[in-house]
Amino acid sequence: MKKWTKKQDAAQKGGSTAGGLGISLRERLRRKTPLYQEPYDGPLIKLENLVKIYDTGAIKVLGLKKINLTIERGEFVAIMGHSGSGKSTLMNILGCLDRPTLGHYYLDGIDTADMTPDQLSDIRNRKIGFVFQSFNLISRTSALKNVELPMTYARVSRSKRTERAKALLDRVGLGGRREHMPNELSGGQRQRVAIARALANQPPLILADEPTGNLDTASSVEIMELFSQLHKEGATVVVVTHEEDIAAFTDRVLRFSDGQLLSDTLNDHSQGKETADAH
Repeated sequence: MKKWTKKQDAAQKGGSTAGGLGISLRERLRRKTPLYQEPYDGPLIKLENLVKIYDTGAIKVLGLKKINLTIERGEFVAIMGHSGSGKSTLMNILGCLDRPTLGHYYLDGIDTADMTPDQLSDIRNRKIGFVFQSFNLISRTSALKNVELPMTYARVSRSKRTERAKALLDRVGLGGRREHMPNELSGGQRQRVAIARALANQPPLILADEPTGNLDTASSVEIMELFSQLHKEGATVVVVTHEEDIAAFTDRVLRFSDGQLLSDTLNDHSQGKETADAH
């Protein structure tokens, strides 16, 4: 795993590097540099002393306690923990659905703590593909139109988004069900549509929150095998799960408890295969 260098840390705080890599959002705006102009080859995710505090008025609850974590490009990672462990809080921050109270979250070299709500919305659409336990498909819209939706927000032309949506549905094995409505699809098929939608804008990060939670065992294995294949093709996939069998498909497991990172371990690749074979 590549080491985060002092030079990169200095760049994140606003220092310049060749081509303007790794500079903060505030510095980019000052220089009038487009957010997505330069390629960045450092870690895809870097958390630095990240803290999340929930202020309920009467009391303050510490959701995450000084998390330091790096996820490289192309990793396949599981985040595990019981209810209240902090894994869902972390998922929301990684997905730019929430911001840390203290510390930094660098996504693709950009410090998201500096972002406005509109900028967070933009980065979610461009850099993150979401897959949810409940699928979150639009019920009265075909599978094809559901996959096209993120590209509509990204202002991709109609012809290009339709062409890409068809290719993605072919990729997940649903080319023959493009015009089916979600209620005409099985749970596993709906999750495949959701994965195709997550890939629509070719994001560097795929975040899956309990993606097999509403599926039977056979469908769960199929979905995890699809994630495994996407990982082999170079995607960075982060899965939140409470199931050991699901985590076994990944390469790395992060275990949380009481808002702290308890362990960071590597998986034996054979475990996922043995789990799949057992089913």
